[in-house]
Amino acid sequence: MMEVINIEHNGISLETRVAGPENGEVVILLHGFPECWATWKHQIPVLAEAGYRVYVPNQRGYGHSSKPKAVSAYHVDRLIEDVDAIRKFSGAEKIHLVGHDWGAIIAWWYAIHMGDNLSSLSVLNVPHPEVFLNSLKANPLQVLKSWYMFFFQIPWLPEKMISLFNYMTFRKVLTLTSNKGSYQPEDIKTLLEHWRIPGAMTGMVNYYRSVIRTMPHPKGDGQVHCPTQILWGEQDLALTLPMASKSLDYTSRARLFTYPDATHWLAHDKPEEVNSRLIEFFTTHKAVN
Repeated sequence: MMEVINIEHNGISLETRVAGPENGEVVILLHGFPECWATWKHQIPVLAEAGYRVYVPNQRGYGHSSKPKAVSAYHVDRLIEDVDAIRKFSGAEKIHLVGHDWGAIIAWWYAIHMGDNLSSLSVLNVPHPEVFLNSLKANPLQVLKSWYMFFFQIPWLPEKMISLFNYMTFRKVLTLTSNKGSYQPEDIKTLLEHWRIPGAMTGMVNYYRSVIRTMPHPKGDGQVHCPTQILWGEQDLALTLPMASKSLDYTSRARLFTYPDATHWLAHDKPEEVNSRLIEFFTTHKAVN
């Protein structure tokens, strides 16, 4: 059974789905752009059945979570505060953190700056922040693949264009860049409901406005010392496999699994494989609280 709660801190309210036994090890699942909590619809019931206490927020700017107006409110330093607020609410000293897309960026950042709170880190199809920034600087092809990040810097126009023809751009991107059948009509219906919430589109785009304006670099050497696994669909059209391999250089206890026939949308393309990898990793690196 899944319940919906609001977790509040520093004026921010996070609409959060919660499932699994109250005494289970805590897992936090972070979705990316342009999705919502339902990114993890295949993982939530399986993890809960396996005995984990699963927290799945709509991140700030998404769903019915808070949508602060200032672009600075979407800096990654603020976003990891949301993650830690959920951890504190759960009562756990250490958690298992999982992220995809923007959720993976936030998960990396949390591991770098608050890694003592993690029993394990799992990231899907997003490289370590330093690897991505270095790729933008050194690889013109990566800049071209990331063109939309720069388009999103324009005020109000991206939101207007995205909403045209019932969010046709988003619908086509998800269905055409994932494996056939990975997104079902009910998935698109859920996303449309989220995209239509007033203020949501600006909140979602503000993540990109913040990161391009500040180009944040991790503090210190950027190393991640908690147990880490990177799961990577090789058919990702925006992020290349070498970026996943280079991310291992920023970890001291990491492993990489790749899926030649999967895309950026790995949790949808390969739900059973993702579930298996997560449970095996959590079991190996139990949370001690």
